[in-house]
Amino acid sequence: MHTTHIETVIIGAGQAGLATGHHLQRAGRKFVILDAASRVGDQWRRQWDTLRLYSPAKYDGLPGMPFPARPWSFPGKEAVADYLEAYAAKFSLPIRFDTRVTGLDPHPGGGYTVTTERDTFTCDNVVVATGTFGRTPRLPDFADQLDPGILQLHSSEYRRPGQLRDGPVLVVGASHSGTDIAYEVAQTHTTMLAGRDCGQIPIRIEKPVGRAMFPLIVFAWRHVLTRRTPIGRKLMPEVRFHGGPMIRVKRSDLAARGVERATDRVTGVRDGLPVVGDDVKDVANVVWATGFRQTLDWIHLPILGDDGWPTEMRGVVEKAPGLFFCGLAFQFAFSSMVLPGVGRDAEFLARQIVRRAAQPQRSPRPARAA
Repeated sequence: MHTTHIETVIIGAGQAGLATGHHLQRAGRKFVILDAASRVGDQWRRQWDTLRLYSPAKYDGLPGMPFPARPWSFPGKEAVADYLEAYAAKFSLPIRFDTRVTGLDPHPGGGYTVTTERDTFTCDNVVVATGTFGRTPRLPDFADQLDPGILQLHSSEYRRPGQLRDGPVLVVGASHSGTDIAYEVAQTHTTMLAGRDCGQIPIRIEKPVGRAMFPLIVFAWRHVLTRRTPIGRKLMPEVRFHGGPMIRVKRSDLAARGVERATDRVTGVRDGLPVVGDDVKDVANVVWATGFRQTLDWIHLPILGDDGWPTEMRGVVEKAPGLFFCGLAFQFAFSSMVLPGVGRDAEFLARQIVRRAAQPQRSPRPARAA
């Protein structure tokens, strides 16, 4: 196994990792981006077919490159994936594909050792940019008790209504992704949506009033709903553990399409069928829009809180100097988990890395200059 030393390793070539790389490049720092995929944007390409961004294209550009679409259009998943790929190419960001990270450890001489399936890297800094909420589907323990005749899909596996079997559909989880999927599926299937009401943005962004209001919404996302304000601190655990509010699809849209709405939780299984509140639901399909969980057991450092999230502030892990996170939900503000906010977080972290480079510190002995 080959070992390489480089100042900073960025783990993940999504929008957070790319934006961080861009800012480090502008500052003249050496870094490499590691990604398990074979192509930039693959995480977006694997989403459901009709997925569109909730923010207009004029707000969706990363630092240094506007999004190439009509300003008030809402790009689809393929357009986002292609944009990220073009972004990486435009700035010639150093990315190593098909490189899955298997371990992050403190290095005996200072800094960190990043182990992959093929090579090892020693470095002064690590930026973990592996996803907003994590990438491990969150499923209830009783999911495997459902009748084998019921088709189960996590939202990360859902692509289109044609995947589903004939018969009723239960969508579990009523944040923005769950409501979008339920609304789409209701065109072809009898559909129930179960889960707590996460609220909704009352305006329609695609309408003239929404266009006029959207700058104020973005301002609130970036400057009001932050970890520095009481309302932001109250909202942070709600978003991290229950998802964001409904944005494009509203309660009235679900009702108009005939979606049965239950604010009760799915509490278990009875006779092979899901139980919503106290009622057994005879369905042929279950779509688990229950989000993801952080699985960071490959980080061999005591940096996780009791809630399973890293103990960081604005992505800076105080307990582990040189370790950073980028792209987390509510890393600093509500905007941290969407394209209009990730660039600011990435710039902040790049400044911390540049500041560290200016300070005397121990670092691993270079095995081979990258």
